[in-house]
Amino acid sequence: MKENISITVFDRDGQRHDLDAPTDMGMSIMELCKAYELPVEGTCGGMALCASCHVYVLSEHELPEPSDDEMAMLDQAFFVQENSRLGCQLKIKEAFEGLQLKLAPVGQ
Repeated sequence: MKENISITVFDRDGQRHDLDAPTDMGMSIMELCKAYELPVEGTCGGMALCASCHVYVLSEHELPEPSDDEMAMLDQAFFVQENSRLGCQLKIKEAFEGLQLKLAPVGQ
């Protein structure tokens, strides 16, 4: 099992950030972005209650199905697209090697 994988995140200005992500800590995409000081709030602490970690999945990775809570929050979020997910609900695992994401715009 790989201890670290590579995940690419494009910030809201389109700048690319290649992140080294541990697979053995149970971190979420939101926590990873915060660790690299990317502009992700995570206001609710990862409980799928605020959508401040809203991302767009750019790559064709097979991800776990969104929970009912995640879907309900995305239903209320701004700028939702078909590839929208909450970063707090995506726990990093080896299968995410090469995952590419873009931070969604902040809603008003």
